[in-house]
Amino acid sequence: MGSVTAPTTEPRTETIPTGLGDARITWYEAGPGARLTVALGHGAGGGVQARDLQALAARLPAEAGAAVALVEQPWRVAGKKLAPAPKRLDEAWRDLWPALGAPGLPVVAGGRSAGARVACRTAPELEAHAVLALAFPLHPPGKPERTRADELLGTGVPTLVVQGGNDSFGRPGEFPEGDHELVAVPFADHGFAVPRRATVTQQEALDALVAGTVGWLRKL
Repeated sequence: MGSVTAPTTEPRTETIPTGLGDARITWYEAGPGARLTVALGHGAGGGVQARDLQALAARLPAEAGAAVALVEQPWRVAGKKLAPAPKRLDEAWRDLWPALGAPGLPVVAGGRSAGARVACRTAPELEAHAVLALAFPLHPPGKPERTRADELLGTGVPTLVVQGGNDSFGRPGEFPEGDHELVAVPFADHGFAVPRRATVTQQEALDALVAGTVGWLRKL
C-alpha cells in the first residue's frame, strides 16, 4: 500500500432516510490515499460511542487509509431503548447501503455485536467487499447450543472477527473453523473492557484491536 495522508477535516454527519425512519452516518474521512470505506454499526445495547468503534474511527483513516462510517440505526436515532427484530435491522442497513458506497470506494461492512450480525447476514446480497465482525455474539451467554455460527460462515467474502478473550457471548476458542480470520484481545469482555487485574491495560487492549484490524485491511 502506498503512503496515506492523514485526514484533516472534522467528522461530518448526514441523515439517511430508510423505510424504518432516519438513520445517521458519521463520516471520518481519510486523505487522498483512501482505498476503502469501513462501515460500522453499533450493538443492540449501545450506540456508536462504544470504545471499539471510537478507537477504529480515530485511527483507521491514518493507519489503514480507510474512511470510517459510524452508522446509527433508526431506532437509536429516534431515541428508543430497545432494538427491533434482526429482520428490521437488516432492512434499515439495506436502505442506507447506497449512501455508504457513495464515495466510490469498496465498502467493508462491519459492526459490533448485533451490528456484526447485520453485516454478516447482508454481505452476500449487498456485495460487501469484506466483513469486520467486532465482538460477534456467537451465542447468548451461557447457551452455546444456540449458535449463530451460520451467519458468520455465510458471508462469502473475507471476514475478520475481533473477539475479547473473556467475551461471554463467545470466547475465541469457541469459534468454528472457517474461512474467516480471528484476532483475540486478551482479557477483554463483550465491550472490550479489561479488568484492573489484567496484565494488559485498557489502552493496550484497544491497541491490539486496532492493530489486528489495520493488518487485515492492508491485505484486502
